[in-house]
Amino acid sequence: MTNKELTRKTEIERVLDHRITQREAAKKLGVTERQFRRILQRYRQEGDAGLVSKKRGRPGNRRTDTETQGTVYDFITDTRMKGFGPTLMAEKLEQKEGIKLSKETIRRMMVEVEVWKPKTRKPVDPHLSRPRRKCRGELVQIDGSQHAWLEERGSKATLLVFVDDATSEILAAEFVPEECFFSYGELCKRYFREHGLPKSFYSDKFSVFRDNHRGNLSYEPVTQFQRALGVLGVDLICANSPQAKGRVERANLTLQDRLVKEMRLLGITSYEAANHYLPEFIADYNRRFAVMPGSDIDFHHPLDETLDLDFLFSIHDFRKISQTLQIQYANKIYQIITPHPAYYYAKQEVLITCNPSGSISAWFHGNLLILQEIEKRPKQAAVVSSKSEDAKPLPPAYDHPWRTYGKKINGKPILTTLLIE
Repeated sequence: MTNKELTRKTEIERVLDHRITQREAAKKLGVTERQFRRILQRYRQEGDAGLVSKKRGRPGNRRTDTETQGTVYDFITDTRMKGFGPTLMAEKLEQKEGIKLSKETIRRMMVEVEVWKPKTRKPVDPHLSRPRRKCRGELVQIDGSQHAWLEERGSKATLLVFVDDATSEILAAEFVPEECFFSYGELCKRYFREHGLPKSFYSDKFSVFRDNHRGNLSYEPVTQFQRALGVLGVDLICANSPQAKGRVERANLTLQDRLVKEMRLLGITSYEAANHYLPEFIADYNRRFAVMPGSDIDFHHPLDETLDLDFLFSIHDFRKISQTLQIQYANKIYQIITPHPAYYYAKQEVLITCNPSGSISAWFHGNLLILQEIEKRPKQAAVVSSKSEDAKPLPPAYDHPWRTYGKKINGKPILTTLLIE
């Protein structure tokens, strides 16, 4: 008998001994008086056996039938479903086979066939949750996640993700070869044109967002990304820990699980095709996981159409023009072609911009200068005399007497040729 059944027996015996009333016993057991009288009647007729559940040892009425179980076992052991978790497996089972089972039932069946290992919860240091921002676009968390997104079908790549703090909605995402200024710039341009300018970005301390080699400088150097956002009026906040920007970190974990498996089922083998599929996946992701913001106000403000985003998200640097109207950048020399006299530009500072394709442009007081690259010819190899100090001696021949120096057998020198033979 279970503890519940033993408790019922105790209360029934107290009623039979007239120590308590049936109403008091029913209240203590949490049943109605009518139900208690039924239990009391069965106890009088059958004794202790009347308190034991009649369903004990019998299959449940809601047990999955054998045919359905076989279909489910075949589905969860399919090689295409490798790595699927119970929740995602239950969703795909309903979509593909039309069988709706709870995730816990799927978890139990996956454990039985050893495609899922039960996890033990490890003690972790608690991190107090930061309240969400109330308005959409008030704070957008950005991050890059390098992963084998195509598994064995392709190389590793980085997925850049922009997640809204108020709604957990993915606002923009793109697969790129590496996490760099130009890749963030291209995604920012598309995001700004679609949604507008947010109030602030929240990132980690990656070198794109923050200069981490300040040394003993009295000022904080400004990165190219900070410069571009400063012109647009978008604040950039750098988090001190991954937990501080937990929404985008958790989104990355979800994407590494669900997105990888969705692309496996669709047979996507290139990142170009993956980028084409991303909008469809993001729309479904936001429908499932996005929440309502605390306020209806949207902090995104329209982008000024007069701004040249391509110019803004280029690398900006400054160089000084020489007396011969030449400038040097990236180990190359450029000649300024202009009808103006040389003194007009000499010793003046110009703005150099470099776009993602590597093209160089020069700007003087907002005017584009015409540049011509000066080709560097390789230097002729110098002829070195054999008597020169820089001459390198040739190694002696294999049978040179010098090689036999110190090699003796029984006190007599042995030639190298004899040793070789």
